[in-house]
Amino acid sequence: MFRRILVFMLTNILVIATIGIVLNLLGVRPYLNANGIEYGQLMIFCLVWGMGGSFISLAMSKFMAKMAYRMQKLDEYDQRFGWVVASVNHFARSEGIKNPDVYVYDSPEVNAFATGPTRNSSLVAVSTGLLSTMSKDEVEGVLAHEVGHISNGDMVTMALAQGVLNAFVMFLSRVAAFAISQALRSDDDEGPGLGGFAHYAIVMVLDILFGILSMPILMWFSRFREFRADALGAKLAGKQKMISALERLKGATERIDNSRPNLAAFKISGKTSIARLFSSHPPLDERIDALRNSY
Repeated sequence: MFRRILVFMLTNILVIATIGIVLNLLGVRPYLNANGIEYGQLMIFCLVWGMGGSFISLAMSKFMAKMAYRMQKLDEYDQRFGWVVASVNHFARSEGIKNPDVYVYDSPEVNAFATGPTRNSSLVAVSTGLLSTMSKDEVEGVLAHEVGHISNGDMVTMALAQGVLNAFVMFLSRVAAFAISQALRSDDDEGPGLGGFAHYAIVMVLDILFGILSMPILMWFSRFREFRADALGAKLAGKQKMISALERLKGATERIDNSRPNLAAFKISGKTSIARLFSSHPPLDERIDALRNSY
């Protein structure tokens, strides 16, 4: 746990430092002045922070995953798991992409994930829990699904969607905070109606509020890409292997470690309609039905 917290803190420090340098190089000035908001400066500020943070995190995703988990890199000559590497490489060649690095990590959770900044610079990681719970055919279905994410460029498109939403959230929250500040300013006040601390407190609250309101959009896209990865996984490994993997997962959901949702390959959405809006993965029954109804 301490290791993951340290990785998270170091990553955020690096992101903040990098974006600060970029803003200085672009000559971005404070967007608030005596005349109000300079919308051009605010747009650049929000785009750099929103897109920059998302893509810097993407660029560091492989490093972060390896730091957060004590993973062991595999090759095709590994006596126990060489077939895992061979399967991933076979699927990657079928899609015309560079072979991802393949890792295994010790955990009872039934999980696998793919990450990386580009289609040709990626990794696939599987847990020992998944390898011990699923049959070889079922594991191949999971691996094909993860290679499907890589081939579809899902990590990049997710980072792009996250970055755009981040930029909109930051822009709207700062405009709204300024409007609130102006509304609270009396006619004889020369400055804003709120002090600096109160103003930025409102900005932070609005960032959180608008961020929550934007999540259903991002989660809808995440669910959409899961169906695409399932379809490509079925094409690469075979429909029945993909269906069998999902069915096996459905019976083993109690072993999934929900404390690490960002790296989970499969997640069960909530039972309520509200929970579903914030779920990154569709219900397993829907994914299975989609595969069964596909040609």
